[in-house]
Amino acid sequence: MKERRMNMIGIIRWPFFVLGVIFFSFGISVTINVQHLGIHPWDVLNVGLYEKVGFTIGTWNIICGMILVTVSWILDKSYIRLGTFLNAFLVGSCVDFFLWLDFLPKATHSWIDIFIMVVGIIIMGVGGGIYNAAGVGSGPRDGFMLSISDKLGAPIGKVRIVTESGVLVIGLLLGGPVFIFTFVFTFIQSPIFQFIYLKCKRFIERIEANKLEERISDSTVAK
Repeated sequence: MKERRMNMIGIIRWPFFVLGVIFFSFGISVTINVQHLGIHPWDVLNVGLYEKVGFTIGTWNIICGMILVTVSWILDKSYIRLGTFLNAFLVGSCVDFFLWLDFLPKATHSWIDIFIMVVGIIIMGVGGGIYNAAGVGSGPRDGFMLSISDKLGAPIGKVRIVTESGVLVIGLLLGGPVFIFTFVFTFIQSPIFQFIYLKCKRFIERIEANKLEERISDSTVAK
């Protein structure tokens, strides 16, 4: 019974995870195209490394993600699952793919850019909520901050502020794009993330409960 339940969970949760990662990556790509308005601290770092060192923005996303996964693995393995590794590779790869396709709106340096930026942030919030609701592993950044929080016994909120502030400073020193939306990003994205996360989590759990009941019923009838 336990094995059947695990197979069922995989069938339901992985599609949500992949869909969420694609949405999240698409949102990042949208915001990068209007980066003069400011982007998320982690993306500021990735863009700064891309401009100073080379490679691609997605490649730096993967490199930074894997470094964080390694640190999290050393500190607390409980936050590292298959989805954590896949997140690091898929987000970076999808971002590069969307930017390579070159079909997203370009910066116009008008009010339209603000609209594009807000849409991108909303898409990131939706995508982040969906893939986290799948419950197959925290993202590299979330896992890193959670493991640091556990190790130090510090509130997650404070760890997030300190971590992202440090990342922002490094990205700024590398020449990454920092402006107004870098500082308001979280205020737009977080409420959307929370709403979508809770909705999707309940939806997934309801599907699993229904499927489990059906299987138990079928097994009972078969006997």
